[in-house]
Amino acid sequence: MVTAEDGLQALEQVAHHCPDLILLDLGIPGKDGYAVLEEVRTFSDVPVIILTANDNEDDKVRGLRMGADDYLTKPFGSRELQARIEAVLRRARPVPEKDSAPGSAVYRNRDLRIDFARREVFMGSKGVHLTPTEYRLLVEFARHPNRVLSHAHLLDQVWGKEYCEDVPILRAVVWRLRRKLEPNPGAPTYIISEPGVGYQLAQG
Repeated sequence: MVTAEDGLQALEQVAHHCPDLILLDLGIPGKDGYAVLEEVRTFSDVPVIILTANDNEDDKVRGLRMGADDYLTKPFGSRELQARIEAVLRRARPVPEKDSAPGSAVYRNRDLRIDFARREVFMGSKGVHLTPTEYRLLVEFARHPNRVLSHAHLLDQVWGKEYCEDVPILRAVVWRLRRKLEPNPGAPTYIISEPGVGYQLAQG
């Protein structure tokens, strides 16, 4: 385990040690946690859990949209932290091909193509870089095209049972996926919302 006393040192430690996971306090001196997270995401997909004393949902959503994997509000117990760490590391592991492929080695939907064996996603001829959680969520959609999947189902399948009521984290990752896949994220044609229920991947 390595620690950092300020934001700049944190970035240096991440670049030098390539950690398996980052616990990032938003109140870190110098570069704040958001600035550190933003820069980390330019060169690494390392899982990040944000720690903060601020329980404001807008701040939570901001961090998740910037690429954080989870968010814990102080005070929290050591067992809760350990459970969150284990859940985040579990999601970071590759999805076994036998569990990911929805009946075919390649999923095609208009310009969207998912190669399950290679874990590669394309829009047209352009490769799309997804974080492990984004990829897991997209795979779950691809397994059930044109079917509305409830918030609870998606949270259980992608995040785990301990996240069954954490709808903001799901919405944040859907927001990120849309910005990577949709020609117009403000008017999505792939990942469609069913207000109050969930989402579906529309098969063209």
